[in-house]
Amino acid sequence: MLNLESQVSTSESIAVLGLGYVGCVTAACLAELGHRVWGVDRDEHKVQNVLAAKAPFFEPGLDQLVARNVTAGRLTATTETCRALEDADIAVICVGTPSESSGNSSMEQLERVSREIGACLPQRDRRLIVAVRSTVFPGTCDGVVREALGGGEMVSIVSCPEFLREGCAVADFMQPALVVVGGSDLEARARVAGLYAKLGVQPCLVTLRTAEMIKYVCNAFHAVKISFANEIGALCGRLDIPAREVMGVLCEDTRLNISPAYLQPGFAFGGSCLPKDLRALTYRSVRLDLTLPLLENVLASNETHLQRAVSEALELGPRRLGVFGLAFKENTDDLRESPAVTLIEQLIGKGRSLRVFDPHIRLDRIRGSNRAYVLSAIPHIGQLLQDELSAVLDWAEHLLILQEPAAEEAAMIRASGLPTSNLTSTGDDKFGARGGN
Repeated sequence: MLNLESQVSTSESIAVLGLGYVGCVTAACLAELGHRVWGVDRDEHKVQNVLAAKAPFFEPGLDQLVARNVTAGRLTATTETCRALEDADIAVICVGTPSESSGNSSMEQLERVSREIGACLPQRDRRLIVAVRSTVFPGTCDGVVREALGGGEMVSIVSCPEFLREGCAVADFMQPALVVVGGSDLEARARVAGLYAKLGVQPCLVTLRTAEMIKYVCNAFHAVKISFANEIGALCGRLDIPAREVMGVLCEDTRLNISPAYLQPGFAFGGSCLPKDLRALTYRSVRLDLTLPLLENVLASNETHLQRAVSEALELGPRRLGVFGLAFKENTDDLRESPAVTLIEQLIGKGRSLRVFDPHIRLDRIRGSNRAYVLSAIPHIGQLLQDELSAVLDWAEHLLILQEPAAEEAAMIRASGLPTSNLTSTGDDKFGARGGN
């Protein structure tokens, strides 16, 4: 959620632990913003470079930034953690979390630095805010870092993930697209967000685990976008179509394509367009002797998500289940390839008793392939489909919500007191929305 707290815009005393690509850029940029910064690293070479007013590695603009702020007295460096923490109010951890052979991220450097900070805490007479900028899996700050620090009231932990790209890291810091700060200590969270106040960006203030997760989600999304563009490029190449022109036009649509549209977790997709067109693309690519693993596995991913919903419904105690929503999404009567139809079919096969309501579905008004699809999957759908929502709410022991109810229907559901499972808002306990075109 977006910040509703005021930002602090004062100079802070900061220790940045780790002077690699992220740490050195962070230290120099924070100093550029007027903060007093100590960079800490056990690598003497990096420390000596900073003390000599030089960047320890090449990054565009970093040399000048380090030189200017060392000369101005806002930036210095040391190999001694406790020395850097003597006057610091905020410690920013920027150490690496490299991959292990298993694929898991190594916490060795993070644990070591956290223990070093913890060993300095008894020498302090005031609280220290520890901001973890390293990429860590949700739960790491509350687990690994807090335990290594030794806990106690003298320390508050926040997560402040970095979004810096090598080669343009200074520009990414000084002109950020996103600033995220997570934590349960609201004062600590606000002070860390305040470090960026001069940049004129509105930080997203969230929970600790949300902040940790956001970094992984951003990187995964970037990887998916690159792979998607490359697979489309490969297909266009075989068809002698200019791929950059195709993707350029795709990016012109900022309402549905490059936008928040379709980026809300929810129920599986269906309908007459998305499944059909994905099948056609993958069928044609195979005939062109192309392997496109991302596109080929989208339908499999969708099916797996649908099966998660089926499993969740089957794990419910009640056998009398009401279902809200039959069409493939809200505000339509299109039943073709509706995931709701598949879910209902499987629940019936497992012995559940169902009654179904959809505000836009009347069986006597459905014709053609729409009618044929639902009757083929659920021949006795007419016995399950109810004309009134109240008939479902009065009969059911539990309600499965498969599409977003209108305000009046949502109020009826809440007033009924019936337990619900909202499958349109995966991971959240609220009414949501999901659908294709």
